[in-house]
Amino acid sequence: MPSLNRPSGNATGVYILANALESKRLGLLHELFPSATLFGVLLDPKFPPAALGASELSAAASTIGQPLTLLNASTDAELDAAFVALRQQHVKAILLIGSPFFDTRRDKIITFAAQQKLPAMYHFRECVVGGGLMSYGPSLGEAYREVGVYTARILNGATPTDLPVVESTKLELVINLKTAKMLGLTIPASFLSLADDLID
Repeated sequence: MPSLNRPSGNATGVYILANALESKRLGLLHELFPSATLFGVLLDPKFPPAALGASELSAAASTIGQPLTLLNASTDAELDAAFVALRQQHVKAILLIGSPFFDTRRDKIITFAAQQKLPAMYHFRECVVGGGLMSYGPSLGEAYREVGVYTARILNGATPTDLPVVESTKLELVINLKTAKMLGLTIPASFLSLADDLID
């Protein structure tokens, strides 16, 4: 594909900005827990964007003085080992660098965070709807709507090469208040005011 604005062949679509927001997620987590001694980061080394996300996170953490421990997991055994390491290192909150593997293990990760009373930052609102504490990332619903619009245009005769790849730009901060209560957290009103959606 020569460029997102001028795709070649019959390729076009919607680009979901999911793995370029790690420093923002870290900043929000740090804002909510400014005195946390250590954040744990889960990343899937087999997912190519994870390396860039880890680099971005490390640079952002250095800037704000937030210690991180980065833990690799691309199999269930490695995820279980990462859970053990998170407990042993006494992390105060966790952050996921989004990957398809973690998406398929969402319930397992959410359950672990709940059992350990660990606040967690996710990349999609669906994790928060499923019981995670909070997420910051693109709206999948909006991205799917944009896919539908493009599909209709193509069915009505538009040529894919004439349609630039669209970047889904609707980003949202979602907080689960029920999970916050279960974790024993009191989230300041000033932070809640930043949220695009609060789930009771």
